[in-house]
Amino acid sequence: MSEIGLILALGCALISGVALLCKHRGAVNAPDVAMRNPLRSAGALFRSRWWAIGFGLAFCAWCLHVAALSIAPLSLVQAVIAGGLALLAIPARRWFGIAVCKRDVIGLVLCASGLTFLAVTAGHGHPGHGFASTSMLAFEGGTLAFGGLLMAASAHDRLRSRGWVRLAVAAGVLLGVSDVALKGLSGIVPHSPLSVISPWTGVAILGGIGAFRALARGLQLGEAVAVIVAFSAAATLSAIAGGIIVFGDPLGSDPLTVISRSSAFLAVVAAAALLPMVPGAAQMPSSAQRA
Repeated sequence: MSEIGLILALGCALISGVALLCKHRGAVNAPDVAMRNPLRSAGALFRSRWWAIGFGLAFCAWCLHVAALSIAPLSLVQAVIAGGLALLAIPARRWFGIAVCKRDVIGLVLCASGLTFLAVTAGHGHPGHGFASTSMLAFEGGTLAFGGLLMAASAHDRLRSRGWVRLAVAAGVLLGVSDVALKGLSGIVPHSPLSVISPWTGVAILGGIGAFRALARGLQLGEAVAVIVAFSAAATLSAIAGGIIVFGDPLGSDPLTVISRSSAFLAVVAAAALLPMVPGAAQMPSSAQRA
């Protein structure tokens, strides 16, 4: 079953990359996302054709993601999805006219390599569904608070110059919160359908809404590839951490594996450091491309 989960995760990776590029094109053509007016901002985004297309593709990718989570370990699914980052430069250049420099490519490859190594060394045991409520509550509560703090910091006057970085990371962290909650629900809902009325359902929805708002604003402020890599890396690392802390996914069976996987985590962080720290004007679509 894990092999089927890997195939579903790979399909999710391919579709979600294109979806994010579509969302970027739609976001830069929409009015600024206002955190205090979420419904109005969401309506403005969906009036952009490219955002709507990206959202539709993202929904298809999400369905594949949930299916993969139900039959494969969380850390393995997330690592395979993030490994698809290496393919992002191709559609970005050819289909969306986004200039991808050598530094972007190095960052993409380094990030994808680190996350793919995590996938290869994750093992192929039975997917873990069981969890302790206390560990789930501690992880989800702490991660939600961290994501909220990043969103608040992005709006602070002294920190606004790199607000897109904080928004991209916040979006990824909050998506990780949603993924961990969905993984927990996937293990209990099939046996007890009424358990869908659960606090973890609310947490999954809250994390998804927060990720939606933070990512939309981050895409408006930052350079496309940089935002997508920061978002994807944060989502993957938070979900992998949740898999280890909440569901007991193994970090490694021996000291060498533990050290190697920890080095892979650091490679992802190094990849993020290679990303541009200011938005690139060259990334903006031409008037002919505007929705």
